[in-house]
Amino acid sequence: MTDEQQIRDLVERWAAAAHDGDLSTVLADHAPGIVMFDVSPPYEGVRGLDAYRETWPGFFDWQAAGAIFEIESLTVTAGTDIAFAFALLRCGTPEDFDRAPEQRLRLTVGLRKTDNRWIVEHEHHSFTDDIAID
Repeated sequence: MTDEQQIRDLVERWAAAAHDGDLSTVLADHAPGIVMFDVSPPYEGVRGLDAYRETWPGFFDWQAAGAIFEIESLTVTAGTDIAFAFALLRCGTPEDFDRAPEQRLRLTVGLRKTDNRWIVEHEHHSFTDDIAID
């Protein structure tokens, strides 16, 4: 399997786990020193796997209430030991999409290959500032 395919599989596994509320799989391929910039505060982001872990319970509750979280497009670029991926995801409730059908979550992931395994070092989520999510 190519590096690009390994990374594509990693991101797709992560997205499916995020949708399903599977915390152990969400965390599985993330570095202990992960830095994440998220849609919601804190504005300086979260640093470290423990802080990253703490961001998920509220999202899982929101997902369980009927929200959508699915990859629409995914692009991967990989070097020998550094890679990045960017994606657009449908992320919102049916009501959000009724109000703003083009709404997409933007995802950028930075990865490092260590011991023949790709690990997420940085994760960034954002929406355009002209679309608000309730």
